[in-house]
Amino acid sequence: MNRSLVILLAALTLAGGVFAASFFGARHVGMICMSNSTDDLTWLRDEFHLSGAEMARIQELHEGYLPKCAEMCAKIAAKKEEIAAALGDGTNVTADVQQKLIDLGELRARCQAQMLEHFVEVSRAMPHDEGRRYLAEMERLTLGAHEDVEQTMSHEHHHE
Repeated sequence: MNRSLVILLAALTLAGGVFAASFFGARHVGMICMSNSTDDLTWLRDEFHLSGAEMARIQELHEGYLPKCAEMCAKIAAKKEEIAAALGDGTNVTADVQQKLIDLGELRARCQAQMLEHFVEVSRAMPHDEGRRYLAEMERLTLGAHEDVEQTMSHEHHHE
């Protein structure tokens, strides 16, 4: 056989082997992660040094909050679809689109408020200092989601 054909076949075989190993490896890791999905708060226990009783209470709070979170996410997704449909192929932002954007903003604000209430409740199930540290981090993540964009677009940074 031609030397370049042998090299090509070897490269294809090697690429196929790497792909197969990556695929099956990722699938295996995914299956392990999915099998541990009921204990997705392990990081919380480890990071904030929580006891079994504290974790049980937090798991209960978490499970109680999940349906509220899913409902709010569904409402936000539906509103985003309404906005996309209202925008269509148009080149203008109509009054209808503007109202839908306002509605979306209100939904997101209610979502943030709901999350913060949940985080406060979780923080109360922790030792005082750990709860304060947890709440500070959750507030930073919840309220700071748009801070980078806002700071970048602010007047002070806009002309630099």
